[in-house]
Amino acid sequence: MAKFVLAGRADCPYYAKAELLADYLQKNLPDFQVYKIVQHPNVWEEWLKDLCEKNKWSHKNSPIIWRELLDRGGKGLLLGGYNEFLEHAQLYYGVTTNMTTELMKLIAQENLEAHIENKLEKETLKDLIDPLQVWITSASTPACYSLIPILTSGEVFGTHTEMSITLFDNKQAEENLQIIAADVQDLVPPLLRSVSVCTRAEEAFLQAHVVIILDEPTDKEVYTLEDSIRSRVPLCRLYGSLLEKNARDSVRVIVGGKNFVNLKTVLLIRYAPSIAHNIVAVALGVEGKAKAALARKLQTSASCIKDVIIWGNISGNVYVDLRKAKIYRYESAIWGPPHFSRPVLSLVFDSDWISREFVANLNEVTATGKHFRGMLAAHSIATTLKHWYHGSPPGEIVSLGVLSEEIFNHLCWNSSINNAVSGQFGIPEGIVFSMPVKFENGTWVVLTDLEDIEISEQIMTRMTSDLIREKHVALGDLITFQPYQTETENTTLAATDDNQENQEVSEEHEANIHTD
Repeated sequence: MAKFVLAGRADCPYYAKAELLADYLQKNLPDFQVYKIVQHPNVWEEWLKDLCEKNKWSHKNSPIIWRELLDRGGKGLLLGGYNEFLEHAQLYYGVTTNMTTELMKLIAQENLEAHIENKLEKETLKDLIDPLQVWITSASTPACYSLIPILTSGEVFGTHTEMSITLFDNKQAEENLQIIAADVQDLVPPLLRSVSVCTRAEEAFLQAHVVIILDEPTDKEVYTLEDSIRSRVPLCRLYGSLLEKNARDSVRVIVGGKNFVNLKTVLLIRYAPSIAHNIVAVALGVEGKAKAALARKLQTSASCIKDVIIWGNISGNVYVDLRKAKIYRYESAIWGPPHFSRPVLSLVFDSDWISREFVANLNEVTATGKHFRGMLAAHSIATTLKHWYHGSPPGEIVSLGVLSEEIFNHLCWNSSINNAVSGQFGIPEGIVFSMPVKFENGTWVVLTDLEDIEISEQIMTRMTSDLIREKHVALGDLITFQPYQTETENTTLAATDDNQENQEVSEEHEANIHTD
């Protein structure tokens, strides 16, 4: 079978004549096939030059015609231009053409008009396929560099979901944002429709489907803890109003950072109430650090450890709960199929290591913000978004900072903190708190039906008091911030056993973690 490729400039009369001859041959000869390529006059010369360089051909005019030899193991055999194609048709098929010059020009003009119309139609259809609009705030921060390649890989939103990314930051960071945008374009990610830069606050979050809140830069010196807390309010108020005004109704907002993550999240919820359920805080960074520490102790992979629960203040007073933690594919005397698991606490025989070294390690993580640096921060955000869009693994517990809402729960305790109403697990209503959830059907659900995870009133008070006081200081209800005081200096938070006796022992080794 003869397979020919006919390429030419859209307004070329000789391409029109060659096209008519090729159509006739294809219609009347069962073993003749032709594939046509039409290029706009503005791009024809460059396209032809690239084609000839690639195939080591010498040809300068329109049209160019070659024969495909794929069935013979070759790339293609250059035939030439219109004259060579006409000679080939006369010699092999006894066919010629007597098209007049006027008709050639008329068809060439029709070809050009049809090409332009077809291109416009394709652009229109492309625009109808609405890409996912992803906004990243404080995009000049290091975490953004590691985050973008993951977002555009197809692993987070799906292998067929195109996206447009907007890098948002202040005017002083514009040059850095342009450099990041250029680097992203150099990657040529197939799912990225566009990457742009925005430094005008009034334009932020336009048509956003996803907004990722990274750590905001510090523009001025902050001398007191109260000033540091209150400094979060103006930006959160601005972001909240812009989310309400500019973003999609179904926008999903994910908050990360080194300091006051829970506070920033609750402030955004306050100033963007219509999307309150779709504003969450990332807790997987702390969870990942905890799993990694356990994996090093047990000499296994961190990916084999599941169901570590992070309670409380993601960037502060946090409670690492190992009572539901399981380990899979662990090499020991007891072995089973891939779905077989064993409780982590049954394999960690050194309880002193958990109460001291393990907790001290996590203290440093939350106190210094190491859970929100570079790759770990990017991976935590991307994994949370992946769960949000595609669901978390069935039966697996995921930690997430969400708003505590008033519900009836048998685990509730009578809180005396500012007469707060109890929400899930007895957590005072109206604060953002890390707790166990699962993702399904594009949303998240708090796992209030988990058994044997009761938290004592003393520990709950310790975790919630600072969050409540932070919120009151930020909103001006309190002048000074007085951290919650306990009778013991060391108050490390790591739940390690189901029975009350061991629970009381762990309470003696719990530690408040403060960020400033």
